[in-house]
Amino acid sequence: MEKALLTLDEFREYLGIGENKALELVKRPRNGFSMKIGNKWFVHKSRLDKWLESECDKY
Repeated sequence: MEKALLTLDEFREYLGIGENKALELVKRPRNGFSMKIGNKWFVHKSRLDKWLESECDKY
């Protein structure tokens, strides 16, 4: 069973990016894939994948 939510560390590993860039991405207003629960950030994996596709289509 695949996890729906990724932790910030899992998100960083999934994209191969550093901590600063990961925080910049998750804190963007209305990005459609991140949420804060308590004091921790999480990323909805399937929404992230859709966002990545749409970002790639821009170029």
